[in-house]
Amino acid sequence: MKFTVSWLKEHLETELTLDELVEALTAIGLEVEEVTDRAKALEAFVVGYVVEAKQHPDADRLQVCTVDTGDGSKHQVVCGAPNARTGMKGVFAPVDTTIPGTGLHLTAAKIRGVESAGMLCSEREMGLSDEHDGIIELDDDAVIGESFAKLAGLDDAIIEIAITPNRQDCLGVAGIARDLAAAGLGTVITPEAEVIPGQFESPIGIRLNLPEGKEDACPYFVGRYVRGIKNGPSPQWLQDRLRAIGLRPISALVDMTNFFTFDMGRPLHVFDVDKVAGGIQLRMAEDGEKIDGLNDKSYVLDSDMTAVADDNGILGLGGVVGGVPSGCTEETVNVLIEAALFDPIRTATTGRKLQCDSDARYRFERGIDPAAVVTGIERATKFVLDICGGEASEVISAGAEPDWARSVTFRPARIKSLAGLDTPADESIAILERLGFVVSGTGDVLDVAVPSWRSDAHGEADLVEDIARLVGYDEIPSVPMINPSAVTRPAVTPARQRVMTSKRVLASRGMNEAVTWSFTRTDLAELFGGGATDLKLANPISAEIDMMRPSQLPNLIEAVGRNVARGVANVALFEVGPTYGGTRPEDQQTVASGVRRGQDGQRHWAAAQSDVDVFDAKADALAVLGEAGAPVANLQTFDEAPAWFHPGRSGTLRLGPKTILAAFGELHPGVLSAMDVKGPLVGFEVFLDALPGAKSKASRNRAPLELLDLPSVDRDFAFVIDAMVAAQDVVRAAMGSDKKLIVDVSVFDVFEGPSLGEGKKSVAIRVRLQPSDKTLTDTEIDAVADNVIAKVAKATGGTLRS
Repeated sequence: MKFTVSWLKEHLETELTLDELVEALTAIGLEVEEVTDRAKALEAFVVGYVVEAKQHPDADRLQVCTVDTGDGSKHQVVCGAPNARTGMKGVFAPVDTTIPGTGLHLTAAKIRGVESAGMLCSEREMGLSDEHDGIIELDDDAVIGESFAKLAGLDDAIIEIAITPNRQDCLGVAGIARDLAAAGLGTVITPEAEVIPGQFESPIGIRLNLPEGKEDACPYFVGRYVRGIKNGPSPQWLQDRLRAIGLRPISALVDMTNFFTFDMGRPLHVFDVDKVAGGIQLRMAEDGEKIDGLNDKSYVLDSDMTAVADDNGILGLGGVVGGVPSGCTEETVNVLIEAALFDPIRTATTGRKLQCDSDARYRFERGIDPAAVVTGIERATKFVLDICGGEASEVISAGAEPDWARSVTFRPARIKSLAGLDTPADESIAILERLGFVVSGTGDVLDVAVPSWRSDAHGEADLVEDIARLVGYDEIPSVPMINPSAVTRPAVTPARQRVMTSKRVLASRGMNEAVTWSFTRTDLAELFGGGATDLKLANPISAEIDMMRPSQLPNLIEAVGRNVARGVANVALFEVGPTYGGTRPEDQQTVASGVRRGQDGQRHWAAAQSDVDVFDAKADALAVLGEAGAPVANLQTFDEAPAWFHPGRSGTLRLGPKTILAAFGELHPGVLSAMDVKGPLVGFEVFLDALPGAKSKASRNRAPLELLDLPSVDRDFAFVIDAMVAAQDVVRAAMGSDKKLIVDVSVFDVFEGPSLGEGKKSVAIRVRLQPSDKTLTDTEIDAVADNVIAKVAKATGGTLRS
C-alpha cells in the first residue's frame, strides 16, 4: 500500500515529521517497507532560463543553448528537442546528476565538437510520463533557479507499508489516518460523503440474476447514471498523486476509480452505457465464455465466476477486472458508476484461476466495508460532476446491504492476562472508541459494537490486540519464562528423526532434494490413486494445482521432465514430506520418494555406463529403510506394486504379507506418456509412518565390537527351481540353515535355458561361513553345505544343479 505524506495529511491533521510518521506507522502494526524522498532525489534539478538558443554548427537537428540557473553562472547545453528556443524556461540538470527516468549519469561531453555541460530534460527523462518529443516547458512565472521538485509538487515523500491480510480497513489512506488518530497522533479530518440529489430517473436498470445457492456472489449492487459528461485528462494533482504510487493516469473517469480505491479502500467501476445493450445484470458466467479485459488480456471463464453482463454478453468480472466492451474513452458521454459487494472467496478463486491481479481484487478478496457502498457512489458522483460535468440520476440498487452488525463481549482485565499490559479500563475504552467501536455497559464486562469496516474483529482477543498495538508493543514488560523442570525433553521426535535421516541418506546417494507443492492437478492425482472429491481444494493458488497430492511422484516426475527439456539427461530427485489419502488425520502419511532418470554414474574409461533400472530404485528404498531402523534382513519382496509402476519391473518391500514399507520400480510408460515425460524413469516410495516403532532404550544399546581373526569360508551352490519361485526364497532358506555360522548369502547368477527344462531356472548363490572360536574342518563345512541343500529343497523344491 503506497501513499504520499500530503495525501495522508488530507485525512489527518498532524504535526508529525516524516521520520516520526514512519516510526509511528511501524509501531501501530503498519510496517513501513520503503520511504522514497523524491525531493532528495531531485534536489539538483532546477528551473533554467534559455538565454539563447542557436543552431549547432555541424548538426541540423541540434541547438546550442545557453542556460541561466539563477546563481550567476551560465551553462552551455547541446539540445536536440524541437521546442528548445530562446526565452523559454525548462528543467535543467547539471553535470554529475543521475537522470531518474533513464538512469543516465550525466557528464560533460563534446557533441559534434561542441562542449555540453548539463541537460534540458523531457517528461520521460524526469520519470513523469512517456512523453519525450520535447523538453518540459515551464510557465513564465517560474522562478529561475527554483527547485523543480518543489515547483512541480514532487517534494512529497512516498511511503509504502505492508498490510497483513486481517487489516483490510487500512487498504485506503483514510483508514490509515483513522489508525494514527486512534493512537493519539493526530485528528481525523476525512469529510462525510455529500449526498448528491438525483435529477432524473435512471434510464438503465440493474438486477441480480444469481442462481439459488450462489446469492452471496454479489449481495448488493448500486449504480448511478450520469449523462452529458466530458471525459478528458484528470486534474494535475490527481495525475501527480497516481504517478507517485506507480499508476499511469489514463482519463478522468478511470483515474477517479483508481483514486477512490487507494483513498477510501473502495473499488469502483464506470460503464459507458451507450455501449450497453439493455440493462446490467449480475450472473454467473457460463463455461467457456470469454472476455477481453481492460488490462489487455483475454480470459476464458467458468460457471463459478461472477460476471457483470448485459444482453449481449460479459461486461466484466465482479471484483476482478472490467471488460473492453463497455470501457470508457474520450468519446464517452453517458456513464453508469458502479459500487458493489462481491464475495471475497469467489473473487480470490476467480483471480487465481485466471492469474489476474488487480488493485480491486486485492481489496475485495480481503473484504470491503459493507456500509460504504452508497457513500462510495456519492463520492464518485461528486467527483465526476466536478471534473467532467453532467447530470446525475437517482441512485439505483439491487439486493441489500448485508447484516454486518455484531458485538463482542469485552473484559478490560483480559488486557493484562493476554497482553501483559496494565492499561486502565478508561484508556482502553477511549482507544476502542477512537477506532470506531461503540462501547456500552459498566463494570467488569462491557459490550463492544464492531464498526462495519473491521471485519477482522470477532472476539475479545482481537480487541486486546488493537489496544496493545496502539498503547505500544514496546510497553509490554519483559518477563522471564519459568522452566518447570531442569530436565529437558528431546527436541527431535523419532518421526522427525526418520525424516532427517531419510534426507541425509538419499543426498549421500547422489540425489538432489526437491521441495514441491502439497497439491497437484486433478488428472495427475487420478493417475496415482487419488483425485477424490473431498480432497479438491476450495481455493487453489492456481487452477493448475487444485487437488491434494496422493503421492509425491507426479510432482517429482514433472520436475524431471522440466530438467530433461532443458538438456539435463541424468536427473535424480527426492522429496520427504506428506501425502494425502483422505481428509482424516490418519490419512496423511510421511513418505520419502525419489525418481531417477538416465545413467547411473559419470562416464569412465574403465567401466561402461548403464541406465538406471528397478534395482537402483530398490537400493534407494532399502538404504532409507536400513538407516530409518527397519529390520531390512526380515523384509520380503513382493511383485505386487501400485498401478503407476511397470508390471514385472517393480515390487514392494514388506514386513510380513500385509505391512508394506516401500514400493519401487520402473514408472509405467502409460503414466509417463500422459505426463508428456520421456522415460524410462525409476522411482520409489518409502512409507515412514509404517515402520515399526523404536525399541526401548535398553535394547538399543549396541553390542561390543567383536573382531574375528579366523578366516571365513565361501561355498557356491546352484539350484534348479521353478521359474516362478523368487530368488529371495532361496537366499532366505540358505540363511536360515545355520544362523550361527552363516553370515551372508548373495545371488551371483541367474540362468534360464532349454537344458534346465521348461519352466525352470538356475539360481547360483554364495554362502559365507564365519567361525568365531576355531577354524572349520572339511567335515564341519560339508555338514553346513548339506543343511543348506536340504533347507533350500524343503523351502523351494529346488535341486542342486549337476
